Amino acid sequence: MKTVHWEQVKQVLAQALEQSPEDRQAYLDSACGSDTQLRAEVESLITSHEQAGSQFLAQAAGELLHLSSATEPQPAVEQMIGPYRLRQEIGRGGMGQVWLAEQTEPVCRQVALKLVRIGMYDPEVLRRFHWERQSLALMDHPSIAKIFDAGTTPQGQPYFAMEYVPGVPITDYCDQKQLKIADRLQLFVTVCEAVQHAHQKAIIHRDLKPANILVQEIDGKAAPRIIDFGLAKALEPQMTEQSLYTRMGSFVGTPGYMSPEQCHPAGQDVDTRSDVYSLGVVLYVLLTGSLPFGGNADRQSVHEVLRRVREEDPPRPSARIAKNRQASSASAQVRSTNPEQLASALRGDLDWIAMKALDRDRAQRYGTAAELGADVERYLNHEPVSARAASVSYRLLKYVRRHRVGVAAASFLVVILAAFAVMQMLQLRRTTRERDRADRIADFMTGIFKVADPTEKTGSNVTARELLDKASNQIDTGLAKDPQLQAEMMYVMGRAYMNLGLYSRSQSLLERSIAISNSSGQQRSRTTFKAIHDLGWDLLQQGKLADSEKLQRKLLESTRKTLGPDDPETLSALGILAYTLCEEGNCSEGAKLNRELLEKQTRILGPEAYYTLVTRDNLAIALAKSGHLSEAEALLTKTLEIRRRVWGPENLVTIDSMVNLADVERDLGRDEAAQKLFEEALGIEVRVFAPDQPELAGTRYDFACLLAHNDRADEALALLQQAVDHGLPPRDDLGIADEPYFRSLRDDPRFTALVEHAKQRAKLQTGN
Repeated sequence: MKTVHWEQVKQVLAQALEQSPEDRQAYLDSACGSDTQLRAEVESLITSHEQAGSQFLAQAAGELLHLSSATEPQPAVEQMIGPYRLRQEIGRGGMGQVWLAEQTEPVCRQVALKLVRIGMYDPEVLRRFHWERQSLALMDHPSIAKIFDAGTTPQGQPYFAMEYVPGVPITDYCDQKQLKIADRLQLFVTVCEAVQHAHQKAIIHRDLKPANILVQEIDGKAAPRIIDFGLAKALEPQMTEQSLYTRMGSFVGTPGYMSPEQCHPAGQDVDTRSDVYSLGVVLYVLLTGSLPFGGNADRQSVHEVLRRVREEDPPRPSARIAKNRQASSASAQVRSTNPEQLASALRGDLDWIAMKALDRDRAQRYGTAAELGADVERYLNHEPVSARAASVSYRLLKYVRRHRVGVAAASFLVVILAAFAVMQMLQLRRTTRERDRADRIADFMTGIFKVADPTEKTGSNVTARELLDKASNQIDTGLAKDPQLQAEMMYVMGRAYMNLGLYSRSQSLLERSIAISNSSGQQRSRTTFKAIHDLGWDLLQQGKLADSEKLQRKLLESTRKTLGPDDPETLSALGILAYTLCEEGNCSEGAKLNRELLEKQTRILGPEAYYTLVTRDNLAIALAKSGHLSEAEALLTKTLEIRRRVWGPENLVTIDSMVNLADVERDLGRDEAAQKLFEEALGIEVRVFAPDQPELAGTRYDFACLLAHNDRADEALALLQQAVDHGLPPRDDLGIADEPYFRSLRDDPRFTALVEHAKQRAKLQTGN
């Protein structure tokens, strides 16, 4: 057999042994073509190899056959190859092995040492590399790894020393970081710029793929680096007449990433557009997570993949995602989206860009890597891409996306002008209606203030109570033509009566306001909800606890449905229901609702907001009344510390916390601590607030409980008298006789008289 034919046998056999058994026959069909003698010899060697084991090849071919990785001598760690000390193997592929090595001279540095598989050895390899070395030296780009040196091992195996890049393939990096499509495209543009730099130096890569585009992070920023530039041409076998049919057995490239011209059996010439095609495949994988033709992942033979690259067009990226939902779900997840959104993002410009880069006719592809990168940048900047026919509507859409703020402002102005025209037509009608309402309010208010007319009343000043009474008597007739306004005014006056402690009048007006709102279709308005809320509080102050609870439960259910669970009106209703339950003696459920409310307010308002701290106080009171005094004390102590810091020591809310803590200290039997807090709180209130401040009455009542418990009857009765005379609510007036802390006073005639006095005041306030 001729030597040149042995070279063909070596090349075909080496590649055949690397194929899986199911792919091997298809590969031999392509590699051997019509050369039946070549195929017979290769198949005979394969059979003998499988029967006798890997040592057969070395014995059969001697020094001519150093072909497969199974028979290839393996370098050992710490072995020196030229000036390079091998440290560890970091990669292995069809071309050979890649080792992390240390260069010892003339400089010390880490390098990646590629040992070319002996089966691909060609005496021309190093000669061609040295021809290319000058061109490679001209490349100076931060995204291109440098090639330093080339040589052979003592066994004659070629090696190349390259810059070591401690990165991962670009597709793996993007998936690990779950980068979105836009972030992937930014990295891809950088790769295109690097490839363009090499092309300007007349250097084609010929094997662009993710494994040769590594990404490392420098100062927290992703930096892509292309490796193996210039090796492909040096390693590519020279074409001869006898190797024409075996070219496919020794091609340099990676099936799935090779251009159609690289895959052609006749060995078409390769130019920069071949690299553009490979970049298109990388882009396709970055967008979809799969190769255009599936590759080995679809268990196709190499021959079948190469045939499809030459003869078929791949599916559009968006179609690839839409076709296989199970696979696309995983692809979408690592792109921080879902399959529907991913397919939508790829549909359109990105489909056009990818398909133009992957055009089988290289004349229709992007002419340069720079053109491909520029089109991707246009997409990122919402500009029209050159890959797509630019219709008027398409350019308009791109203009709108590129100038969103300006277009939005202009659109807003157009809408405003149109709305203004419509508003002008409605304004006359609205003006007439509002004028009528203003006239009704004016007439109503004029009627109210006639009570101050000297011809109707002389010898006294007009009081707020008299104005309210006059208004409440006229509201049914004066505003009968405007139910909504009538309901709102009744609500306002109802609150005014309640603030004066006139709960029966307040109750009547609030109930009337709610009834009018319901009959006029306003039952779900915020004014109606507020009226129901205040009516519940009014009933609570009158001691009508069951009625208040029933109303508050109904209110809570209706706001939750209408306004949502986190609306301020809903939270307010939840708080008053919790308070009502505790006043009824159901402190366990009251504490549960207060915990729910506290969690929501802490999340929505913040831990130190006013209403959050009110709820902390109410929760502590509920816990104390249900016997959990230690937990209540801890809550109140923390709340008091926050309120002193945030609101100041003399603020009303701070004093509330002080009195609540004093109550708990009293219930814990710590009378000295309780008295100190009561005295401090009462001293501030007397100095800062008006005598009729309701909170002042509450402090005096609670302090009186402590004094009575300690048999200080005179002091207790004096404080209790002041509490009844200055702002104590009806429910507390009616509860004095049953207060456990006043047990020691029940035989005192002064206490009996005070109880009767309190009942009379409560009757005046409630009308009962």
